[in-house]
Amino acid sequence: MKATRSALTASALSLALALGLASGLSALGGLACTPKGEKPPMPAGDSSGDSGAQGQAESAGLGSGLMNGASLMAIGSMLEHMGEPGIYDAPQKSEDFSDSKPHLLTMGLQGQIAELETVSMFGGSEGTPLRQLQERLREFAADDNVAGLLLRVEDLGIGMAAAQELRATLLAFKKEGARKLYCHSEGSTNITYYLLTACDTIALAPTGQLGINGVAAMPLHLKGLLDKLGIKADFLHVGDYKGAAEPLTLDQPSEAMTETLGAILDQNYATLVDGIAQGRGLDADTVRSLIDIAMFNGEQAIAAKLIDQEIGYESFRTQVAGGMPWKQIGLEDKVEPGIPELMKMLGLQPRERASGDHIAVVYAVGNIIDGEGEGMVGASGEIASRTMIATLRALAAADSVKAVVLRVDSGGGSALASELIWHAVEEIKAKKPVVVSMGGVAASGGYYISSGADRIFADETTLTGSIGVVGGKLAIGGALEKLGVKSFPMGRGKRSMMWSTMGAWNQDERDAVQAMMEDIYKVFVQRVAAGRGKSYEQIHTIAQGRVWTGKAALANGLVDEIGGLDAAIAHATKLAQLESTGELEVYPPEPTLMDYVHKYSTGVSMGQTQLLAEVKLLLGADAASVLEKTLAQVHSFRDTAVQTTTILPVVWR
Repeated sequence: MKATRSALTASALSLALALGLASGLSALGGLACTPKGEKPPMPAGDSSGDSGAQGQAESAGLGSGLMNGASLMAIGSMLEHMGEPGIYDAPQKSEDFSDSKPHLLTMGLQGQIAELETVSMFGGSEGTPLRQLQERLREFAADDNVAGLLLRVEDLGIGMAAAQELRATLLAFKKEGARKLYCHSEGSTNITYYLLTACDTIALAPTGQLGINGVAAMPLHLKGLLDKLGIKADFLHVGDYKGAAEPLTLDQPSEAMTETLGAILDQNYATLVDGIAQGRGLDADTVRSLIDIAMFNGEQAIAAKLIDQEIGYESFRTQVAGGMPWKQIGLEDKVEPGIPELMKMLGLQPRERASGDHIAVVYAVGNIIDGEGEGMVGASGEIASRTMIATLRALAAADSVKAVVLRVDSGGGSALASELIWHAVEEIKAKKPVVVSMGGVAASGGYYISSGADRIFADETTLTGSIGVVGGKLAIGGALEKLGVKSFPMGRGKRSMMWSTMGAWNQDERDAVQAMMEDIYKVFVQRVAAGRGKSYEQIHTIAQGRVWTGKAALANGLVDEIGGLDAAIAHATKLAQLESTGELEVYPPEPTLMDYVHKYSTGVSMGQTQLLAEVKLLLGADAASVLEKTLAQVHSFRDTAVQTTTILPVVWR
């Protein structure tokens, strides 16, 4: 699969707004409002969606403006010269560079590395897709004129599971012929340094710092905040280890959660130690002693054999190039911005689908929710049951799709949605192979939808399992009373007020909810038992809401192999009896302008924004991100009271 994320999107969006392409920019908001009764978006490139996309634009008052050829040409002309260095900017290649001669490539690596790219109205695209980065590296390896690659690495936002997959790709790059991999950093820590150890030579900028202080977990508990607000978190669970609601109901982690987090830390620590030891030619005991020291300047890092040189980037580039031409490249080649590409970005022309017999890769990323969800297809950060089921059924019916790889990165969500998606996976299995590749997390509902696959792959540090059920609600009556608001519930029927958010459940209501959750748990365990070829009791013993690492899940029979997405695709190709993987069909497709507009039209409340800002100021961006996701999960219980989800508000370091 070639990297296809378009660099035009963010630039074209800002230009489109600045130039006023639409006859009325106020109509932009209308693009985000899709009537609930409309047909969900089709999979990437399905031609049946052509008229629908254009129709949405025209109905919003954008048709004549966006379809204006002169306007599109104006944007294309401006985009063509964007990104070119000015007279005072650093050069992007040596004067003697030629693609047809042996050369060195240089590339920056920074920011978040994620499963899917997300969109931001004012910040462009957020997150570099892991798969796209891997494909770019393979593209370099396939070019005989690429003699080496120099990565300029800043501290990355990446989980250990994704880092394992990316590191494997970096190591594979070096195996292709006599290529060298060089890395330069102005300072790195833990997981970023773990990645650097795949390089033949590691250089650190003068006065740069190297920090490998080990792995840590900082659980965030919100009960104290809820108590101050007068909100009671009333939650039940099935499974001794199902501590999904602990951050809301307890002041500190339970013994079971402490045990779970300890096992996760043990595996992450072992992976960090092994990677550094192998990459730097050190024994494990030496690495552990270096981790205990934690902080190193350049001279100390060289003495400890953690890096090779202390040198500025430009000087290092000159050194490793050795007189060879070099060129700075990005995550994708520059695309000449013609009208067809702009039409695709605007969502008025479908993306191409793979031709001939092929493998389809479906990303299931985010919370699992009922219905069609929010947002357009390309910007979806959630697994909406109706949209996902429609996609899976379309792939099941497509004769050219010979196997499906489901890439799961989800802590779960709605039990109903998980069950319905499980059935859709079964429908595919009846016709063609299904292989699951687990990313950083495939727990609760994320494992539910994976459990029936023909083969399950996970990374050593993937968080998986958590086979259990949690249900509850936030009772806000006390908070409202603090504000002077009193409620007077009235109803007909013994349990008429059981879903009211004003008060907690009484014992009769709790018993009823608990019984319903027990039934869902039994179905969940039965699904897993059938998919894994085990008895109910065998699964129940390792279920009960316990979160396992991928390596432990392999030992328990919850996954089949340790490996990343590449390994899963290779196995699916084998099961499909195809000679080679070839071109892949990937879902969801790239974000379009409509995705950006929807992103702009949705957001968080002012109060939540202020809270997150305060947490970011006091505890850092990672803690704010964890809190934001936790609040979103808690909010989901307003509509879905019983879930197979894992609320794990932990800042990993």
